[in-house]
Amino acid sequence: MDNNYHNKDLSSASFLVTGGAGFIGSHIAEYLLKNGAGKVRVLDNFANGFQSNLDVLSPYAGFEFIEGDIRDLQTCRNASDGINYVSHQAALGSVPRSIKDPSSTNDVNVGGFVNILKAAVENNVRQFVYASSSSVYGDEPTLPKKEDRIGNCLSPYAVSKRADELYGAVFADAYGVPVLGFRYFNIFGPRQDPDGPYAAVIPLFVKAIMNNTSAFINGDGEQTRDFTYVENAVQVNIKGMLSENAEAKNKVYNVAVGEKYSINFLYKSIREYLNSNIEATHREPREGDIRNSLADIALAKDLLGYEPTMDFKSGLTKTIEYFKDLYSQH
Repeated sequence: MDNNYHNKDLSSASFLVTGGAGFIGSHIAEYLLKNGAGKVRVLDNFANGFQSNLDVLSPYAGFEFIEGDIRDLQTCRNASDGINYVSHQAALGSVPRSIKDPSSTNDVNVGGFVNILKAAVENNVRQFVYASSSSVYGDEPTLPKKEDRIGNCLSPYAVSKRADELYGAVFADAYGVPVLGFRYFNIFGPRQDPDGPYAAVIPLFVKAIMNNTSAFINGDGEQTRDFTYVENAVQVNIKGMLSENAEAKNKVYNVAVGEKYSINFLYKSIREYLNSNIEATHREPREGDIRNSLADIALAKDLLGYEPTMDFKSGLTKTIEYFKDLYSQH
């Protein structure tokens, strides 16, 4: 990541990235450390995080790590002690996981979120940003998705992220902490976990094709997504934490590119890149899934100066190369 998303000297600033051993969190922490942040503290319990992601961060002098769980309030207090800015990425992702185990999704995504917000207020954190999700749009059919128009949630995961947005607004109002939420649209890129029952679609496709096995596509594959390279998510977190625009605070933003591609097109693109002719296997549509997803990103552009630096195709190339290297080492 060579882009510069800030114009402040970060050498005296302290940051907490929850979930910083995970996919998106480690990229945010890495950007901050590369750009001279005085302190970047990561809180993670390795539910979705990996030591290998922390190994990328550990050479930097400003890096600190606390192993702990956001479900414990005292851990959140310790983690946010002496911190200026919080980027809250820790969560249990995955719609299917939330349908299988709604209690854990709620405990981590809602209970943990309230803990980290409360701790941030107690420790006088200057600005708090957090990950929400495009899943909150639910059954609202209009495209592109605009922030003020949401439907009924279709999964416990979506409910948990919607609850976070409501709590974020209440905390901003009741305690005066500036809170900004980001509705991520299908973030992908290097370090996304390719393994386990809830692995994301792009690493799964690359892995299957490289292993010469057929990948699964849920439903007819014509469902569309606004695939968003991770660097764009990093940008909005940095700009959100450091924003001094009063109008930008206490709002929720779409984070995407503003382009949509079908799952079939995604599969075909990866297959072509890897010179494979292996066909995908279609199976039942997935419960709780939104059919089509496309973001209107005007609000983030207007108020935060967000400008996607990496489109789907360029990001996909970088991602495939990353996983090619990874799989060829094993």
